[in-house]
Amino acid sequence: MKKNILNILKYLLSFGLAALLVYLAFKGIDWQEFFIGLKATRWGWIVLFCIAGYLALVFRALRWNQLVHPLDDNIHYGRVWDANNIGGMASIALPGSGDLIRTALLTTAKLPYETVFGTVIMERAWDILAIVLMFVISLVFAWGRFGGFFVDNIWHPLQSHAIILWGLGAILALAIIAIVLVRKLRDRSRFFGKLNDMLEGFLIGFRTFALIKNKILFLIYSVMIWVMYMLMSYFVLKSIPQLSGALLADGLFVASLGNVASLVPVPGGIGAYHYLLKVSLMGLYGTTEEIGLLFATLCHELHAVLVIVLGVWSYIMRIVILKNGNASKKN
Repeated sequence: MKKNILNILKYLLSFGLAALLVYLAFKGIDWQEFFIGLKATRWGWIVLFCIAGYLALVFRALRWNQLVHPLDDNIHYGRVWDANNIGGMASIALPGSGDLIRTALLTTAKLPYETVFGTVIMERAWDILAIVLMFVISLVFAWGRFGGFFVDNIWHPLQSHAIILWGLGAILALAIIAIVLVRKLRDRSRFFGKLNDMLEGFLIGFRTFALIKNKILFLIYSVMIWVMYMLMSYFVLKSIPQLSGALLADGLFVASLGNVASLVPVPGGIGAYHYLLKVSLMGLYGTTEEIGLLFATLCHELHAVLVIVLGVWSYIMRIVILKNGNASKKN
């Protein structure tokens, strides 16, 4: 009962935060100017955006398949693809649910839930590294365009809120202490024994990178995922006449900012993405609120539609495959 209440409160807070950010993002918008900008959008670039978005999902599934294949070689790409798509669709509705659901969809008798989840955490670790590298690369090659914005809007606020970094460090230290205690007490009680088994499964999944035969291919997939994200931002920038002078470096930096919004615990990043990108584009390029919001809306909503369509299709395919499998067993 208490767990259900806590879950309800968590989701209420999440949706409440999303509602607040949506309000801040859309507050004071001149909708006539917004729709004039929408009508002027060059849709050929949007088609390219959708292609890049699809390819990003393809490379994500290929990379995850490389992580799970050494643990269970019966898992094929199609199942990984469907699990990723269904999980992505779930994340749009409930923040944080996508990784849990796609983990469950890939769990087998040979591959326990904790181990699969370990591979998901490994993926996320690579994603965080990629976001940091994207920021660094864009700043190194285009400091004149983004340096001032980065110092004023990212670096200085981080310095003034150093307590957040100390808090994250403290959480990491507590997690390490907890892991050590579980390891030491695993033989003293059944409870700690089960916790240790879960931890072992998680660590097996997390260490799967060491088991991959073709690590170069894994790195190529990782690079291509973020190249696609860069191109997605770049194509939408080019689709809006007021932003059409954008370079690939702009796409790289804006994609980095957009992925920071994904860290905010709201359904599908709604509100957080719109507010952050609107404010960032206003600061970077001096755009109006309406053009900044138009960019954010095109990127977010078009990607959400793509994810939902693929998620629904993958869900249907899983049902069909499950029914055919059960029918063949009966025969």
